[in-house]
Amino acid sequence: MVTGGPRFDDQRRRALAGAYLTGAGQYDRVRPGYPAGIADWVVPPRARQAADIGAGTGIFTGLLADRSLEVTAVDPSEDMLAVLATRLPGVPVLEGTAEHSHLPDASMDLLTLAQTWHWCDHPATVREAARVLRPGGRLAVLWNQLDVSLPWVHRLSRIMHAGDVFSPAYRPSFGPRFAPPEDVLVRWTQELSVPDVVDLARSRSYYRRATLTLRRRVEANLHWYLTDYLAFTPEASLRLPYYTHAWRAPLLPT
Repeated sequence: MVTGGPRFDDQRRRALAGAYLTGAGQYDRVRPGYPAGIADWVVPPRARQAADIGAGTGIFTGLLADRSLEVTAVDPSEDMLAVLATRLPGVPVLEGTAEHSHLPDASMDLLTLAQTWHWCDHPATVREAARVLRPGGRLAVLWNQLDVSLPWVHRLSRIMHAGDVFSPAYRPSFGPRFAPPEDVLVRWTQELSVPDVVDLARSRSYYRRATLTLRRRVEANLHWYLTDYLAFTPEASLRLPYYTHAWRAPLLPT
């Protein structure tokens, strides 16, 4: 388990993130959503405009749109944004990154990064957020993690090469332009079939960048663990325990 943030240099981070430029349909079907209460918690009172950075297929973007915000979805992947446009046809999309969003200055009341913070250059992302947010606007980051405190889930995550992105004790740094961040942690479960759990592994960066031999090994190990060791039938549903950790902080006046 990682005790702090991921230790990727820029080249390694870009290579891993590049695995998500395609395969959006599979990603959208099996990746976990977010508890609705998390969206309520990150949205500031009287917020009107929001941007979801690293929006992917719109899993979190949809929760923002449901709260009557004018949301812009930003992501570097055309494939992901195409799925998002089908799911949320009223949401404008923009190709960009957390470091270079291409959003106008002081145009947003809320900037969210859901399952995105670990792919970013943090100082550059915070500078971009300070540029894009209006005075008093809020930066929010959040991520889902399998609850590997349970031994069977810990072993499953190792087989999938999921690992942990951040430990529960990790605190993101938003720098001097933002107030000290507040956090909330919500535990919940996702129900998936045995084939869906295999597809969840296939949606991860490790699998997507692996050789055919490694991919077959991951799938064989998963099938053995789920159906032989844990004795789930192929038609069974698993309740995968997750927690969502969210952080929010307002932009300070200059």
